[in-house]
Amino acid sequence: MDRDARAAPARVVDGASAWALLRAWGAPAHLVRHVAMVGEAAEALIDGLTAVGLTVDADLIRAGVVLHDVGKVAHPGELHGPGSDHEAAGEAMLLAAGVAPALARVARSHARWASVADVSLEELVVALADTLWKGVRHEALEARVVDEVARRLGRDRWHVFLPLDDVFERIASEGDARLARSRVG
Repeated sequence: MDRDARAAPARVVDGASAWALLRAWGAPAHLVRHVAMVGEAAEALIDGLTAVGLTVDADLIRAGVVLHDVGKVAHPGELHGPGSDHEAAGEAMLLAAGVAPALARVARSHARWASVADVSLEELVVALADTLWKGVRHEALEARVVDEVARRLGRDRWHVFLPLDDVFERIASEGDARLARSRVG
């Protein structure tokens, strides 16, 4: 059956239903492991955001993490090599499967957050988790998250910068261990 023609689970609204869709599309072990590692970083980010007093759509973040690279099912060469064809392909696959546009967009925005109009904080968190999981810090992306958190909380950015920077650094410092665990056969 064609990947795009497969039906999505009843509704993809959380990480569990997103996992069901990813498995239904036959995601390779390497992609599944990558998603798990990014998920660890995302959970730490969700906890950090909660600790500074912000409520986020954790279900969107979790489902977004699971589905952010789904287009690599259609572009397997991008599993181990460079390429961005999986981004638009992933969004198209998700939309064709009936996934909500806000969630499907994560397949594109996780890599193009700087150029996607009206990118949400949840999309930025997915993008940041996809960077931090392997120990890489991205100053502009982190600043964008900090600024949006400060805006939502009605606080000065420096009020949230220090605690969030500590979270970012802790996640990044565990990158080597996650990279070692990410290897599949």
